[in-house]
Amino acid sequence: MSELNFFTANAGLADVAKLEVPEMSLLYRIEMAGELFYNILADRVGNDTAADLLRKNAVEERGHARRLARMISIKLGHEWEPTPEEAELLAVPLPETIDSKMFAAVVQGEINGDAGYQRWADAETDEEVVRLLRLNGREETIHAGRAQQVFDLLNA
Repeated sequence: MSELNFFTANAGLADVAKLEVPEMSLLYRIEMAGELFYNILADRVGNDTAADLLRKNAVEERGHARRLARMISIKLGHEWEPTPEEAELLAVPLPETIDSKMFAAVVQGEINGDAGYQRWADAETDEEVVRLLRLNGREETIHAGRAQQVFDLLNA
């Protein structure tokens, strides 16, 4: 198995049909690293308008992680706190130079993220968890829209 990082962790959840606590814990780590992912992109994109859009996504990724923590608490029946390992940020290996082509992949990744959240919501029985999963998913599509705007700005 390759080293667990932001990208390999995402790939590891691609075929998961239903989220249980271990998968939600991994998804929590992915969303926390998503904040780092977008902030690194913002730092390296070389365009202030694009960076602002990316930083909005970063803030919302942390919100997704907070919702996942709530979902895990619901599943467990008590307040969940991440272990030190679960709280450790996944590495986000990105190139030093960011170009517009990368944002086409980011757009697709966010669209896939929404599809995953909706699929997991469809498989979930707890109404509040369903609501939170769908909310995270809808915001992934908003992130795709911002990434598309970045792509367009960089290609203008």
